[in-house]
Amino acid sequence: MSYEFTLIPGDGIGPDITEAAVKVIEHAGIKIYWDVQSAGLSAIEKYKDPLPESTLDSIAKNKIALKGPLTTPVGKGFRSVNVALRKEFDLYVNERPAKTYKGIKTLYDHIDMVIFRENLEEFYSGIEHYIDSSRSAAETIGIVTKRGCERILRYAFDYAKKHDRKKVTAVHKANILKYTSGLFLDTAREIAKEYPDVQFNDKIIDNMAMQMVLNPYQFDVIVTTNLFGDILSDLASGLVGGLGMAPGANRGPEISLFEAVHGSAPDIAGMNLANPCAIILAAVMMLDSIGETDAAVRIEKAVAAVIAEGKNVTRDINPDNYVGTKEITNSILRELDK
Repeated sequence: MSYEFTLIPGDGIGPDITEAAVKVIEHAGIKIYWDVQSAGLSAIEKYKDPLPESTLDSIAKNKIALKGPLTTPVGKGFRSVNVALRKEFDLYVNERPAKTYKGIKTLYDHIDMVIFRENLEEFYSGIEHYIDSSRSAAETIGIVTKRGCERILRYAFDYAKKHDRKKVTAVHKANILKYTSGLFLDTAREIAKEYPDVQFNDKIIDNMAMQMVLNPYQFDVIVTTNLFGDILSDLASGLVGGLGMAPGANRGPEISLFEAVHGSAPDIAGMNLANPCAIILAAVMMLDSIGETDAAVRIEKAVAAVIAEGKNVTRDINPDNYVGTKEITNSILRELDK
């Protein structure tokens, strides 16, 4: 069987790592025709638009996209293309697994948790403005809806049930944000009653951050609002070795976008230094979602074997003895052959 998906190489190291992911997918025997499209800075250079209509049309047609990192200017220029893509296609679920792999130095071993972050509401909904002409004060409005809470919470509980996860933890700040976080917590408690076989508890965000560092093993599936999820998912990545091993998925009712969640690292673009594992693991999530489970398992096992061996890994994994993007990719290809 063959597929047609959208590929957005992205900015900086994006083209380097997406090329690696495409090679690994092809080597695993999955035939995909990639409709290559632009977004971010590369799209501005080519189309004078960070999110061209042709890119949107391709994603709408193909329903699945694999995306490299995109550059968003800090404090000026265009707004986040990632946020724009989520809004355009109603990608209300952000799924971020955090899993340790033997061979990567971490504080803990055997971590395996998944964070689900509501992707469209709260403080990332884009409702902000200066309140005076001198721009000395600004306001951001965070909107939380019952529907938004229900969708992300139900998705997290359904995932836990489907994947035999035992526990869901809802994270909030309802002690202070009594209406927005209060709505999220009340909804979580309502929906938890529909899943009696899944253990449920809740944590206040600041305590949650501490508890994840002190004892991450107490958590399995974590579900929370937009800003808190953004922070906690990066914290979880730090527990398992950094963003170089952090894949992500943005899912909606019809369309899914899989990505490496790290930055575009323009300082090492084209230098054969970037770690492609995050985008390769995102491809694993993508293949699993379309039923190509055998290939997904084989690829993840190949990545794990190369990292465990430690001889052909990138600088972020072993700063004392490392290889480049192409070399670690070739090692994964050889492992797949086994």
